[in-house]
Amino acid sequence: MSAIDPISVEVIGSALNSIAEEMGEALVRASYSTNIKERRDCSTALFDKDGLTICQAEHIPMHLGSFIGFIPYILDKIGTGGIRRGDVFIGNDAYAGGGTHLPDIVLAEPIFFESEIVAWAINTAHHADFADRGHAHIFQEGLRIPPVRLYREGKVQDDLRELLLLNCQVPRERLSDINAQLAANRLGSGRVIDLFGKFGREKLFSAWRALQDYSERKMRAGIAAISDGIYRFEDPFESNQHPDSMLFKVAVRIEGDSMSLEFDAPAQVRAGLNLVYTSLLSACYYAVKSAVDPTILPNAGLARPLKITAPLGSILNCVHPAAVDGRIAACQRVADLVHGALAQAIPDQVAAAGNGCCTGAIFNGEQINGDSWVYLETIGGGGGARPRADGMSGIQVHLTNTSNLPVEAMEREYPLTLLRYELVDGSAGPGTFRGGMGIRRVYRAERACRFIVEGSRLRSRPWGLAGGLEGAGAKFSLDDHPFECSGTRDLRPGQIVVIETPGGGGYGPPSSRPEGMISADVADGRIDKEFARRIYAKE
Repeated sequence: MSAIDPISVEVIGSALNSIAEEMGEALVRASYSTNIKERRDCSTALFDKDGLTICQAEHIPMHLGSFIGFIPYILDKIGTGGIRRGDVFIGNDAYAGGGTHLPDIVLAEPIFFESEIVAWAINTAHHADFADRGHAHIFQEGLRIPPVRLYREGKVQDDLRELLLLNCQVPRERLSDINAQLAANRLGSGRVIDLFGKFGREKLFSAWRALQDYSERKMRAGIAAISDGIYRFEDPFESNQHPDSMLFKVAVRIEGDSMSLEFDAPAQVRAGLNLVYTSLLSACYYAVKSAVDPTILPNAGLARPLKITAPLGSILNCVHPAAVDGRIAACQRVADLVHGALAQAIPDQVAAAGNGCCTGAIFNGEQINGDSWVYLETIGGGGGARPRADGMSGIQVHLTNTSNLPVEAMEREYPLTLLRYELVDGSAGPGTFRGGMGIRRVYRAERACRFIVEGSRLRSRPWGLAGGLEGAGAKFSLDDHPFECSGTRDLRPGQIVVIETPGGGGYGPPSSRPEGMISADVADGRIDKEFARRIYAKE
């Protein structure tokens, strides 16, 4: 394959990134459900013909785990000789096809140029459908779909589509959102074919190989700048889905320009908290990239210097038939672990712990006409304080990155009223730079329905760095009665659910916080005067 000049690589790389972003915008705008059209719980990407990442739009890092095993599974089971123009593959299974949990339904379309597969357009969207389920094992969590053809040579497989929709609680939403996913991939495919027509096959192949190599070089350079050694960190992980607190550990080994991450965790559990290996990979790729060099392009090259291991059959590397629906909670803790370890080596490049969880609220019931409805919200919290700035308040951190559902959209679509939506005073971890504040959302049921709240950092707290103090934890209550345990609950009309998410940890000793910033915090209501006097007392 001939060499390619750097200017062409930059031009083609920018074009490919633009295509992935445009696919994402098309998916959001064409979708029907609030979880995708409002909360943007979806991701898009382009892969090369061998199933390696070329680029991923800046959506949700967690979704990379749903992509990286999908196309290799198709190529292994079918081979390129059995794939035709117009085929579209659909799947979601965590054990057959590289998915991470069942609500994330993946659609992939091969891109043909001159009768040859040259790339793949792929996307995933979180279908807020499989509600009111058990999570003792994967069979309880919804319909499992290995990568299969939804379209064969451009023709929809009606029997398969009917089978899929029959197993969904809100089939009208599912059909509309799947059609939006189809449209996004079709758009991406057309744009890539246009690039092949403009630049030619060999130049494009050379360009994305060069982009992957560039990411590898950037990752290796970032790792090489860290002192060799082994950096260890541990953090408790608790969830209201499981009765016991579990201790996660990591040993990050730096040797020259390579890094290994060796995790230790308890055995997989009968709850939807387990990670398949691709989930662990996506969490680690994000955590390392964000700490070592956030400018590294998100493609397959960044993974080459990394070796990632966890005990097989553990919660961080589970085996069939472990339940995986809430895997994002443990993934958030994986990111905290990696950052906590790397903070020992590169403290100026790592923030304190953010809220460290993915607080999920799911309400479902029946409309007046008998149709089912499902409302899903993952609620942000405080971001960790940074070496030179306060943490941001009321945001998603690390692997989630979804938007909130606007109050107007929620109340129009569902029989719920949001009574309060605000930041939680006193939840920010004190420090020279304070952490961000968590979020309080107060819901009132207007019709009988069912709900479940899932969260972490209920007993543990987001840690601070360099002398910074921890942020506040999460709190849940129903009609002013606190609760922690998971499980679906029935709501009567008028009952009120309160969800408070964790704040972020502080960075640096509180005694070093400038007086002007303390006064501003008091004036803004972030802390009260007595708290400020006690925590920020100057020696």
